[in-house]
Amino acid sequence: MVLLERSDRVGGMSASFEVGGQRVDLGSHRLHPATAGHVLADIQDLLGGDLQLRRRNGRLLLGQAWIGFPLRLDDVLRALPPRIVAGIARDAVLGPIRRARADTYAEQIRAGLGPTVYRELYEPFAAKLWGLPGERIHGAQARVRVTADSPWKVLGRVLRGGRAGAGTEQGRSFYYPRRGFGQIAEALYDAATTAGADVRTGTKAEKLVADSNGVRIVAGGGEITARQCFSTIPLPVLRTLVTGEPADESGLTFRAMVLVYLVHAGGRWTSYDAHYLPAGGTPVTRISEPANYRDSADDPTGSSVLCAEIPCAQGDAVWTADDTALAELVEQTINTARLPSVTRTAVHVVRLPRVYPVFDLDYPPRLAAQQRWVDGVPNVISFGRLGLFAHDNSHHAIAEAYDAVDAVRDDGTFDRNAWRAAQQRFAEHRVED
Repeated sequence: MVLLERSDRVGGMSASFEVGGQRVDLGSHRLHPATAGHVLADIQDLLGGDLQLRRRNGRLLLGQAWIGFPLRLDDVLRALPPRIVAGIARDAVLGPIRRARADTYAEQIRAGLGPTVYRELYEPFAAKLWGLPGERIHGAQARVRVTADSPWKVLGRVLRGGRAGAGTEQGRSFYYPRRGFGQIAEALYDAATTAGADVRTGTKAEKLVADSNGVRIVAGGGEITARQCFSTIPLPVLRTLVTGEPADESGLTFRAMVLVYLVHAGGRWTSYDAHYLPAGGTPVTRISEPANYRDSADDPTGSSVLCAEIPCAQGDAVWTADDTALAELVEQTINTARLPSVTRTAVHVVRLPRVYPVFDLDYPPRLAAQQRWVDGVPNVISFGRLGLFAHDNSHHAIAEAYDAVDAVRDDGTFDRNAWRAAQQRFAEHRVED
């Protein structure tokens, strides 16, 4: 088996690397308890005691109030302005008679969670994450991203959060490796190479030729032939490798992201793992502190690293800004949000061109066309967030890889019926934030 990785490290967007003497991730990552049991068991076997079960400890800025995230009843009652509490209560009473007037993100959330929650939380967050108003985002976006689809479900989660033992409840705990989220991919890499896999990092695929006999891939100045090709690269890019057509002709678009890492002198910045910033006024959506996701003696005691996530479009003002301007933008956001000031000693910036698939109103037929095309390419299987154009978590992508391997018969042929059944299961995936 040969694995090609364009980056110089394994893991893709789930990789870890070092900034300021500390291991950091490409944004905020967690391994959720929703991970399939057999997948979680394998990861636990590979990482042993390095895979830690952690209680979530985030905060969400709603209006002018910081409240615990996941939501807790005491925070909600104490911190939210009376007008918001009254609006949520009113929306809950009127919920049974509300109906979505169109299959859009805005209408689905207004009908389910109510106008107040949509206006205060989901509307501004959507504009930042996907660069579109909620009326121009397809309703499927709400269905895969918002699992609590009524005020009563939200309230139920809040009330459950007040019980003893809530730290082990789905959504309130997570698994995280001692050396960063990328330690999972690194452990899988070690296991694969031990089993004989040929993993080639820093190698970009340039062309793919597929027929009934197998595949031929041009990469790294040479050619690789194989019986099957499993691809996790963006679906439009895969089509370019096979047909030579420009990727933008697919009609599928992705939201980019700039990650700004600030090295902070003086120990831990806060005790929280992440601060969520849904409101407008800043393009920053989340600021995380990787050292608070784990217990590790390897982390320095005299400094910490913050990671600010800024969704954007390739080529826009955020994407093209220099490191100093981006650091100042993050620091301005921190000051405006009344967070502790940062004693910055260094800044590091990473630009990711494709992070969030954009489910605009016209995406369903475009995606269906791309799926029909890739299903017709012999001996090529596409999966993962970018390969399926889906809002999948890492544990979803790993489970999809398991299903792809399970569909390979003992004689090396691929069971398309088993794969189609797996794809139907993938359609039920729901994003865990």
